[in-house]
Amino acid sequence: FQQRVVHGLRVLAGSSVSTVSTDKEPSNAAGSIVKTVTNTGWKPGQNTLTPEVVKPGKFVNHSLGWQPWVAPMEKADFTEAHLDSLIKPERIDMPYFRLLARDPAALRARTVTDLDIFYNTQGGLGRAERELAATVASRYNGCEYCASVHQARAKEEGGDADAIHRLLDEGIQADLGSAQWSAIRDAAVALTSTPFAFNDTHMAKLREVGLDDLSIIDVINSSSFFNWANRLMLTLGEPDVPKRFR
Repeated sequence: FQQRVVHGLRVLAGSSVSTVSTDKEPSNAAGSIVKTVTNTGWKPGQNTLTPEVVKPGKFVNHSLGWQPWVAPMEKADFTEAHLDSLIKPERIDMPYFRLLARDPAALRARTVTDLDIFYNTQGGLGRAERELAATVASRYNGCEYCASVHQARAKEEGGDADAIHRLLDEGIQADLGSAQWSAIRDAAVALTSTPFAFNDTHMAKLREVGLDDLSIIDVINSSSFFNWANRLMLTLGEPDVPKRFR
């Protein structure tokens, strides 16, 4: 998360930074060739660790459940420090947050950062566009659960539902119907792919569609945060289709 934010802010400030080239294989410090892994698109995987869970098999435009592979804390074991780390008390009913509460200091820092990125409306990018960036990152990374949550929030905040559904169904190359959403999508994909893929070209496109510095910072933060958040969801548990949608 922080690596992507720092790089994004350097590009915003006009610093000269290296960019990723797809013309040749990169080398490591010792001179050995480092093979480039090409993202060929998300594909549903077989569920082998939690057989009672029904995975979605595709990106969906409805809510999903989530089941952890590691046992979350029991509510009865929460101390004041654990409760404080939730920030929002109702999250004690969510297995994901009860699992992260095993490290209350980290959870609190994570949640404060999350809420400031997505709910601080004192200037900057619109809420729907921040949620779009989160959905794009989740779609690229193959995190069905995060995508289901943030596609809904993007629509709730007035985002183009048809464009969001195309993003879920067709992938990150889908026609989003507007130059601004396309520029945000391209920036989010670059930051999610690897920090140095985000460069002056993306910055110029964001400027062209009317984004000021605060708005661009919101694009950087939203994309970078969910590149990291996806990895928590993907490595700690499985998305689960609620019975009403099976």
